[in-house]
Amino acid sequence: MTQAAADIAIVNAVILPMAGRPKIESGALTISGDTIAAVGPAAEIDTQGAAKVIDARGRVVMPGFVNCHTHIASNMLLRGLLEDVQLFEWLKTMWRLKRNFDPDTLYWASLMGLVEMVKSGMITFNEHFDAYAVSPELEALKVVPLRATLGYGFADRGIYEPITDWSWKALETFGDRVALYHRSGNDRIHLALSPHAPYSCGADMYRLVREVADAEDVVIHTHLAEGPQEIAHVAETYGTTPVQWLHSLGFLKGDVTAAHCTQLNDDDIHIMAETGTRIAHCPCCNAKLNSGTMRLRCMQEAGITVGLATDGPASHNTLDMFQEMKFAGIIHKDKTGDVEFLKTNALLELSTHGAAKAMNRPEVGSLAPGKKADVIIVDLDKPHCLPVYDHAAALVYSARADDVVTTIVDGRVIMEDRILPGIDEAEIRARFREKALALRDRSL
Repeated sequence: MTQAAADIAIVNAVILPMAGRPKIESGALTISGDTIAAVGPAAEIDTQGAAKVIDARGRVVMPGFVNCHTHIASNMLLRGLLEDVQLFEWLKTMWRLKRNFDPDTLYWASLMGLVEMVKSGMITFNEHFDAYAVSPELEALKVVPLRATLGYGFADRGIYEPITDWSWKALETFGDRVALYHRSGNDRIHLALSPHAPYSCGADMYRLVREVADAEDVVIHTHLAEGPQEIAHVAETYGTTPVQWLHSLGFLKGDVTAAHCTQLNDDDIHIMAETGTRIAHCPCCNAKLNSGTMRLRCMQEAGITVGLATDGPASHNTLDMFQEMKFAGIIHKDKTGDVEFLKTNALLELSTHGAAKAMNRPEVGSLAPGKKADVIIVDLDKPHCLPVYDHAAALVYSARADDVVTTIVDGRVIMEDRILPGIDEAEIRARFREKALALRDRSL
């Protein structure tokens, strides 16, 4: 039986498959439908008859970046609004705007965030909605179809106390949302449960989240041990650490992605490893908000799954995994005193394969037959990258988001030569700017 020709063939490429597989110096990759059909040395891959051929000569082909913890719609609207403050004080000001969100504003903010991610090669993201509507982003994802896990945010105390009633009702009826949206869009869109944090959710709420996650077979995405203020609050309130408190509730399991985790002691790390809890590491945000530097080496030695993430544009300012990789490499070399820790290939793994595992989306993060066809092409023939002695080093320490030239999601070319076909970027920028300024003016 003759094999059908591929829908897309990428040729003449330097390919970084990730997941521990070696670089392919002169390779080809074919896509059939939404799936990678073949990847390997050019001489071994049949690209004849492909409906579309992309010549990647002099460029790098790799999995799209996976952002395992972020806030898109809300944080696009808060970017650059409040700098140089501690976490809790920062959250209080942000809440003043979040209480004035409306669906149309969130829709344009979502579109702006999705466009920024497409143009930076970020094709899968783990969204944490803290106290605002999810439906505008669902609509935006129909226009810019990235792969996403959308975490409905819940809280019942602190600055988030006003959403207590909504949170309980949403949790009790979460099965209805699962039936409507979970695994929609050709399985691109997943739903998750996102209790905000140990300082904004009580024990009963965390227990109910665990019950619902088990019943509906959805994952959980929460903030945990983010900074010194959280540690002090939980110690004063519960007499223990955030990790140990959640563990006592039976909450921590392998379906949990815990963001930040900068303040873990040895016992906490043991619990995270024992329960299989996964961690989203946000080094730029953590440093900027003085939350601390995560003990990454200890966590890796304990066997904990860790992925790299940007957090939202309000605390990191850009959705740029190149920045995150570079800063992660620099800060951990400095903190450990070991320049050999976090080599360039390890940083690329953290931002792709590791991040996909950390947010429980194993269908992406590496290039192999049968994996989802989520692929980016990066042009390193730039003054700030040349000469390219080592592709991994150039990607981690020299490249920038605007070096991504092509983004393919689910086998569909979303961006080619920096252009998003069918997307009016000028309109999105104008409408987003208008909505953001109006939100600021009515909130502050």
